[in-house]
Amino acid sequence: MEPKDTKVVVTGGKGFLGRFVTQELNKLKFGKVYSIGSKDYDLVHSHEVEKMFAQLSPTHIIHLAAAVGGIGSNVENPGYFSYANTMMGANIIECSRKYGVEKVVVIGTICVYPHDAPVPTSESQIFEGYPADDTAPYGIAKRNLWSMGAAYREQYGMNVIYLIPTNLYGPYDHFSNERSHVIPALIKRIVSAKMNGAGEINVWGSGSNTREFLHVEDAAKGIVKAFVEYNSSSPLNLGSGIETSIKELVELIVEKVDYKGKVNWDSSKPSGAMRRSLDVSAIRREIGFSANIKLTDGLNSTVDWYLKSAKRVKER
Repeated sequence: MEPKDTKVVVTGGKGFLGRFVTQELNKLKFGKVYSIGSKDYDLVHSHEVEKMFAQLSPTHIIHLAAAVGGIGSNVENPGYFSYANTMMGANIIECSRKYGVEKVVVIGTICVYPHDAPVPTSESQIFEGYPADDTAPYGIAKRNLWSMGAAYREQYGMNVIYLIPTNLYGPYDHFSNERSHVIPALIKRIVSAKMNGAGEINVWGSGSNTREFLHVEDAAKGIVKAFVEYNSSSPLNLGSGIETSIKELVELIVEKVDYKGKVNWDSSKPSGAMRRSLDVSAIRREIGFSANIKLTDGLNSTVDWYLKSAKRVKER
């Protein structure tokens, strides 16, 4: 791959992860990098995807665009998450075939894995069972894109690679009630409780569930490294390899925010799979990727960014 001769389209390039992937690509001086968002092209509709390909003539695609949300949003919108993620990915892969794109990177989700998969979870477990009910429609839609990419490689010789990131967090994350995942949701709730003098907060689940977290800057570096170096149909987990309980996570944020109130755990609310953590040995072996940003450092920078962002909004 000669960077100066490429035209790379990053779908979802104006979003949380996309802005950091775009920055990484620009550091490597790729010829042209087009970061597109839903206001530029609605990738759910095939005619919009056709228009994007005709106008931008990409040689390479990094497909980050997705319809996403926290557990509550997944429970309320299973049909939409299934449809939108299926259509976006399928449209991108099919148009990439039609227009002779040299390489496509498809980003999956840790939700592709069965709810009872062994932990740490290896890539071989993708089709070994049904995903957690709360996020299954989203997970299955993204799971099927790996199968489609592999099929297109077999029939058409397309270079489609598939990465499975763990839970991401960091500056510019989604802090809205509808779209936020666990870390931004907790940061927002705890900061709000402190600012409003609330004596207690409620958190879904028991706190014993575990998750793996990867800072968005590390994720972007891993994606671009795989984009440049990896060319196999075998999926690759993209994570830190470190498992953290939700209780530990809450304690870290409470300490950073200096919140003195009580934390109540509501076990009647859905909390997803009991454990989630990825086996990251394959990505270390294949392209030498390892996460560098510790969770404590990443949380500190994320909370600081959120506080500054909230202050800017308040001052407008």
